Amino acid sequence: MMDLNGALQIAASELTLAIGAMVLLMLGAFLGEKSARLISILSVGLLVAASAVAATSPLGAAFDGAFVSDRLAVFAKVAIFLCSAVAVVLADGWMHRQRIARFELPILIVLASVGMAMMASSGDLISLYVGIELHSLALYVLAAFHRDDLKASEAGLKYFVLGALSSGLLLYGASLVYGFTGSMRFEDIALFALSDPGPGLIFGLVFLICGLAFKVSAAPFHMWTPDVYEGAPTPVVALFATAPKLAAMVLIARALDQGFGGIHDQWAQVLVLISLISFAVGAFGGLAQKDLQRLLAYSSIANIGYALLGITAGTEAGVQAMLMFMTLYVIDQFGFFAILLSLSRGGRPIRRIADLAGLKKDKPVTTIALTVLSLSVLGMPPFSGFWGKWYVFGAAADAGYWQVAAAGLVASVVAAFYYLRIIKLMWFDPAPEGVEATDAAPVEAKTIALASAAFAFPLVIVGLTWLEPLTRIAAGGYGAG
Repeated sequence: MMDLNGALQIAASELTLAIGAMVLLMLGAFLGEKSARLISILSVGLLVAASAVAATSPLGAAFDGAFVSDRLAVFAKVAIFLCSAVAVVLADGWMHRQRIARFELPILIVLASVGMAMMASSGDLISLYVGIELHSLALYVLAAFHRDDLKASEAGLKYFVLGALSSGLLLYGASLVYGFTGSMRFEDIALFALSDPGPGLIFGLVFLICGLAFKVSAAPFHMWTPDVYEGAPTPVVALFATAPKLAAMVLIARALDQGFGGIHDQWAQVLVLISLISFAVGAFGGLAQKDLQRLLAYSSIANIGYALLGITAGTEAGVQAMLMFMTLYVIDQFGFFAILLSLSRGGRPIRRIADLAGLKKDKPVTTIALTVLSLSVLGMPPFSGFWGKWYVFGAAADAGYWQVAAAGLVASVVAAFYYLRIIKLMWFDPAPEGVEATDAAPVEAKTIALASAAFAFPLVIVGLTWLEPLTRIAAGGYGAG
């Protein structure tokens, strides 16, 4: 049995963030609200430092197998911490422009990152639940952070209530699995599933998947997503759309492969159904949207369906495809939300899709960036989104799920309508008479938007040369397949 010192070394990145968050909380309490900018800067430094610690910490299992640090966890943690750092940068500028700068927001993002890192390293059902709840509690507060905004308060309340429902599903499933297997550890559950996969265990697995599907906003457990995306502060939604989804997808892959790999044919049916419903809801639901953030909510539902295809394959190549897709997806999402944060008229953010008409006159560079990102999320070659879909569709087809991959391709064609509508409005439709010019874009939002667009194309061609081997190493680092 590993000693405590060795276990703490394996969990060094989480300890770094937890201790750092407590120090920042004390610092903010003593300095007051004027410390918001300083706390944000220190939080970014802390998250970057934690990503370096995660990349250099020893691999292994700790706390009797409840905490696992392998190549998959390391890849996920580095990506999660960097995503959170970008979210803090976007949130700091937004808070000061809204005149609601408070030091608690970056600290909440750091605490959420601790929970997300635990999700990526979960080795049993208890650490799985603790990680999910730790990051969820911070996200509930973040959703309602703008207290004077009724929509933000509504978003936080809906997220909290529906999150409690999903936690109930998750706990019920976990209790069934424990009751029939007698163990919380994924390895022990896997041995039992191989020898005696009875209906009780299958029921528990289904409830477990339903609870996890809520966390990634997969249909039909997506009911919170459009309202929370619309009402929550834009930089907070940028976080929702990126790091937590990546953490939850890695958790789903780990739990299903390590805990239930022997009954792949059972849980693959559930994931196929969730993927198909997500395709339909995301593609057709987005057609009627007029608010940009609600549109991105439906887009995320469809894209999570694509990512789940990689896990459905049940192979090492499928996990690699999921990691490739999610990494490219979160970069595109940061670009979208950074552009939303950079667009305003008279101090009021541009949120309606119709308000993008004639944007090429005021913001030609931003228009080009949004066009590139729209084509990328659409899956147009040779943009980054195309390569993400290429990997997940290929992995699903190779595993025998070519019909589901074909359905995903059809959904992509349907979803193309709302991305192409955005491009048409910006380039070909005239701006309404008498509309004022757009405001100057904040430096941090404009920089992140342009960097994301540049990665979507052409830098992705170079990026794939290092991302592809990294994801292959990560997928092969925990015994997938």
